[in-house]
Amino acid sequence: MSAAETTTTRGGKYLTFVLNGEQYGLEILKVKEILSLLPITPMPQAPHFVKGVINLRGKVIPVIDTRLKFGMEEIEHTSETCIIVVDVSGTWMGMIVDTVKEVMDIRDDQIEDPPRFGSGSDHESIRGLGKVGDQVKILLNIDRVMADMNVTAMPSFDL
Repeated sequence: MSAAETTTTRGGKYLTFVLNGEQYGLEILKVKEILSLLPITPMPQAPHFVKGVINLRGKVIPVIDTRLKFGMEEIEHTSETCIIVVDVSGTWMGMIVDTVKEVMDIRDDQIEDPPRFGSGSDHESIRGLGKVGDQVKILLNIDRVMADMNVTAMPSFDL
């Protein structure tokens, strides 16, 4: 473990949500709002996981389908489907998730490093694995998830 890793605390409050039956967590300080599903305006030439944009009180926010980003099957939205609006380096982004669960405290001693598979940097998108009771929550580093997707660089259009 490097010196940077030993000084970084991962414990704290997390908003947990579900995708494909698995529980994930986001640092609560990154979460700006939780919205019921709103009409989404499609964006031409956007990556397949970018569903489009929403108008949230005059602010245009890109929205991604988190299932598609993570390589999961797209499903029909339900009454529990919602959009989590997160702040990614000053840019607000919307994430469509199956359902939001709760805000919970996860202590440092309950968080383990994710296993490393291969030599890629995909592990940087995961802050750790939170062990709460008999459940495991995949704690996301939302800045890295969004950076890996290059969503903040939305395509430009000539009108």
